Amino acid sequence: MRIAQIAPLYEAVPPLLYGGTERVVAHLTDALVDEGHEVTLFASADTRTRAELVAMRDQAIRLDPAPLKSDLAAHLSMLHEVRRRADEFDVLHFHVDLLHYPFFERCAEKTVTTLHGRLDLKDLAGAHGRWPRFPLVSISDSQRHSMEDLNWVETIHHGIPASLYDCSPAPQGGYLAFLGRISPEKRVDRAIAIARAAGLPLRIAAKVDAVDQAYFHAQIEPLLDSPGIEFVGEISDTAKNRFLGDALALLFPIDWPEPFGLVMIEAMACGTPVLAWNCGSVPEVIDPGLSGFIVASEQEAVASLPALLALDRRAIRKVFERRFTSTVMARTYIEVYWRLLREAAQHRRTG
Repeated sequence: MRIAQIAPLYEAVPPLLYGGTERVVAHLTDALVDEGHEVTLFASADTRTRAELVAMRDQAIRLDPAPLKSDLAAHLSMLHEVRRRADEFDVLHFHVDLLHYPFFERCAEKTVTTLHGRLDLKDLAGAHGRWPRFPLVSISDSQRHSMEDLNWVETIHHGIPASLYDCSPAPQGGYLAFLGRISPEKRVDRAIAIARAAGLPLRIAAKVDAVDQAYFHAQIEPLLDSPGIEFVGEISDTAKNRFLGDALALLFPIDWPEPFGLVMIEAMACGTPVLAWNCGSVPEVIDPGLSGFIVASEQEAVASLPALLALDRRAIRKVFERRFTSTVMARTYIEVYWRLLREAAQHRRTG
């Protein structure tokens, strides 16, 4: 099968540091190549891939030092190039939200659109309603709740390569971990409160976006002076292996309906248990008592820690291998691609 993967241009594929969507696109693309398909990836030039790369920008937008740049112009140029070459592919798989809808309406039946963000935003329902023919993939069942009547064809959870992280049966760090982004909805303040109440060190590996700088300085920075609390900053995939593997547990105390928390399966790949809030996709990812626990308060979180830290880390790794590898993800997407191609062929025959 000839497959085009169309990635956002905000980060390299995979990202050099923080980044979710582009990281998933990287893992999916390489896994599709491993499955024997002919894959072309439209992305920024600093991308690393086993597919054929069509470089649509000299570097990813976020780390580009140019003071003035247009993300809209960059993405429109990429979509023009994809449309120019559309006949070369059996499937066009978009990861750019709904930006491509007006340009590919005539060939919607050969597209797949994975929606990576939250859907409870004003204006989204009206836009999706204008272009109802595009087949959509959700990254969790929870993500669909605010717009269940769209043209959903599958829910496909994210996956990462089995070889990317090593299982650490005996963690050496003696700390709890927080990995992600500093923002109000990620609730690193909860993670700090849990660690302090439990008397355990907490290491925070996170980026701070410009939009969250004021929140970080006013609400989080003062908490970093607490004993045992260490702010590490952004880290790479290579650094994640040791950071998560040496952690006693990952704290995932989110306060929003996150469509899919990639860090949860990254921790599971290392055998590290996850303590997560009952929000968004969490109940679809965590098997309570096997790969972690799901809680609803800081008190419950602290009380759950002894049982959490006693979980079998090798068993957690096995859950990851069964449910959340990039191979599992890619094979499910391949089933969707073939199903949609068969349906399109049938529609053309019956007219």
